This record gives sequence, structure tokens and C-alpha cells, in this order.
Amino acid sequence: MEQNEVVLRAIGILTQSAEWVRSTGPEAEPGTGDRAAGERPAVPGAGQIGSLLAEVFPSFTVSPEATPLEAAHAVTEAALPAVMRLIGAFSYVYAELARVHDSGRTDITSEELLRELALRMQRPADGA
Repeated sequence: MEQNEVVLRAIGILTQSAEWVRSTGPEAEPGTGDRAAGERPAVPGAGQIGSLLAEVFPSFTVSPEATPLEAAHAVTEAALPAVMRLIGAFSYVYAELARVHDSGRTDITSEELLRELALRMQRPADGA
């Protein structure tokens, strides 16, 4: 998955998060709602977030003979590039939102800016 695709997915998650917040409302408390006793609460966006993680993180194997330290190093080595891509994507989107907010602009909402960023990320890199 290319970095611009990771950024687009991050934008999608952040855009959807506004709807998650609206749907739960400020009065909603964690652990409340219509669920059966003992049922875990639904995590908004878990499917979308899980899907992104599954696409970004590589598959790898650790030797059964590996020591715990060797296994930890193998996991870190395999996962670090994916973690950096995710952090980079969310950091980029945050920085763009912060830049517009800090400039005092009131002519664009966060959701509009996220849509604008998504359109920008979908354009070819050749400046077209």
C-alpha cells in the first residue's frame, strides 16, 4: 500500500470519527447502551481501523526456536515500517488541520478540509 493510500485511509477514519462522535452524543457514557449483559461494547470504526492495520502491517513468522528477545526483535523489525507509515499519515493530516485552525480560517470546517485533503491526495503526483 502506497503512503498516499495510507493517508487517504487515515482521512477516511478521521472523517468518519466526526459521525461516530455525533452518533454517541456528549451524554453517552462508555459502557452504556442496548447490549446484553457481558457483551463487549462496540468500538466505533473498529472494522475500518482493523482493515487498515491488516493492510499496512506485513505478515511475518518468528522461528519457534527464537528466544523471547529474538522474537521481540523480529516483531519490531517487521512492524516498525508500518507503524512509521501510520504515524506519518495521521501526523500529516493533523498538521494540515492544525495549520488551518491556527490560521484562524472560519470559511472551512474540519470535514470540508478533510475532503479537500483527500482530493489532493488522489491527484497524480506530476502536478496535473
